[in-house]
Amino acid sequence: MTVEARQSAETVKISRFSGKALPRFESLRYSAVHGRQGPNLDHEILWRYAREGLPMLVVRETHGWRRVRDPDGDEVWMQARMLSETRTTLVTRDVELKQKPSAEARAKAHLKAGVIAELTTCDAGWCKIRIGRQSGWLPQSELWGTEVATDNL
Repeated sequence: MTVEARQSAETVKISRFSGKALPRFESLRYSAVHGRQGPNLDHEILWRYAREGLPMLVVRETHGWRRVRDPDGDEVWMQARMLSETRTTLVTRDVELKQKPSAEARAKAHLKAGVIAELTTCDAGWCKIRIGRQSGWLPQSELWGTEVATDNL
């Protein structure tokens, strides 16, 4: 086990509210989701997220609410029902989708920064993703939403 994997394993906790690991990635279930200052509807709306499937890092939980970190590093509270366990990832810069997990592999498509894809698996610094009917490999370093619990995909 690498030092990073050992540190990650040590910092993962199991939530008493959901029984799931914390931190973990989930994704936005809807195309309009409010991020609030605190864990109830009386708290001010800080963000309105408008990208269904956007990966979010769940960092804390209470009954029915999740504290999440978005790709920009902002943290807000969301109702748990606004999140999906579907694992997605965000492409962080323009990159070529490869046929195989290798820098020398033939490119299948060119992806722009900001594309959201379904995350299939990650191994040895490469992740297999799916966008619609197209699938292929990208370097894990070019994706946000893959850093936690990738061995549980």
